[in-house]
Parts: sequence; C-alpha cells; structure tokens
Amino acid sequence: MDSIDKRLLNIIQDDFPLCEQPFKALGEMLGITGEEAVRRTKALAEAGIIRKISPSFDSKKLGYVSTLAAAKVPAEKLEETVEVINSYPEVTHNYGRDFDYNLWFTIICESGERLESIIEEIKAKTGISDIHSLPAERTFKIKVGFEF
Repeated sequence: MDSIDKRLLNIIQDDFPLCEQPFKALGEMLGITGEEAVRRTKALAEAGIIRKISPSFDSKKLGYVSTLAAAKVPAEKLEETVEVINSYPEVTHNYGRDFDYNLWFTIICESGERLESIIEEIKAKTGISDIHSLPAERTFKIKVGFEF
C-alpha cells in the first residue's frame, strides 16, 4: 500500500462521498482520477483489505427490532443449523464460539412477532430447542476505525 491507498482507506471509513459519482469525488479528494480510485479500491478488496463498502443504518430508529440469539448446537448438527439460520435474510451475523452456547446470531426485522417467528421456525427446522433471544437493554455504539 502506498500513501494514496492509505488515504483512500481513511476516507472510505469516515468520509465516503454520498453523491452521484462517489469514486470521481474520491479521486478528486485524493488528487487522482475516478477510474484510479475505482482501480485502487478493487485492488484493496481483492487483497482482502476491504471486506465491503456499505452503509450502516440505525435499525432501531428505522422502526426495526433486533436480538442476539445464543444456541446450544451439537457438533453433528452444526453445519445444518448454520445453513438454516443463514437462509433468513433477517440474520445479519452468525458465528461460532467455543462454549456450551456455541452458535450466536443476530436478527433484525420489522416486528417482535416476526423475530419470534424466525426463532420458532429455526427451532422447528433444526430440532434445536435450546435457543435464547437476548435483546439489548442498552445500546453502546463503538466506532471502529483504523487509521492508515
């Protein structure tokens, strides 16, 4: 990575231009062309440095509900259970842990009824009954940024 790549990464994290031609604007901010900004961004993505570029919405302010769910899944049912959970577009994260409750996932959806329905459907489809919904009581937003 050269100094332009590092500046590009800083801008993408904190000041991504919200306009009709964002990469042209990025290029102007960096003193390069929009095409060069696209090329560099693609190269950083292909190298695994950029995972994705996407907005982050405050789902609660948009009227959605969410929960963190913890499931106790036998090793022999883990892969099948992950597939079922990941089939729901409302599931935003799903990750394993080395603990009794070894599968954790988040659900964000339009209503509490839909949230409970998803959990009940997952239980029915997988045969896993030991799933707990752990909705947040307080929200802490920690900005994660990497200075390059």
